[in-house]
Amino acid sequence: MTFTHRCSAALAMLTVSASMLAAPMEVSGIKLADPIDLVSSKLQLNGAGIRYKAIFKVYVAALYLEKKAATPEEAYAASGAKRISITVLREIDSNELGKSFTKAFEENAPKAEMSRLIPGLLKMGQVFSDQKKLVAGENFTVDWVPGTGTVISVKGKPQGEPIKEVEFFNAMMRIWLGSKPADWKLKDELLGKAA
Repeated sequence: MTFTHRCSAALAMLTVSASMLAAPMEVSGIKLADPIDLVSSKLQLNGAGIRYKAIFKVYVAALYLEKKAATPEEAYAASGAKRISITVLREIDSNELGKSFTKAFEENAPKAEMSRLIPGLLKMGQVFSDQKKLVAGENFTVDWVPGTGTVISVKGKPQGEPIKEVEFFNAMMRIWLGSKPADWKLKDELLGKAA
């Protein structure tokens, strides 16, 4: 191989590498933007992965924060806006999804906080029961907006009133990052630890 060919090959590899870095992340066919804008904050993709139930892919989850977090504690303590994005990979009965979130929420929320979290949990349950079902490719987000609260949006539309307590948003994050997460592999992926 001549020097010119080696330089051309090296340049081609650098070009491919640069284009891969600039491309949005893709998980199971779902493109995840990085960064995103949320209420005049620029959030970066902390991590993303697939929630499996048995052998079936259920949804792609992504966690967005202002600064990278490698532990659940760092994610809970992070100031500023935050987002959990869920894109379903198969048709799901929204009521069933809401029930599974409620169960994981209760298993991971600190017992001392549960009485304060129940009103928000009821609101979240209502959002899911109002939807009936979600089909493959549909998305919902759970956003923490400082000064406003937790905003749950389905297919890009905010649902109901914001839930004011930051403890509620952190309890939502514990569904995936808590001591009994919905999926251990997904927990690692959301914290940027899995390949």
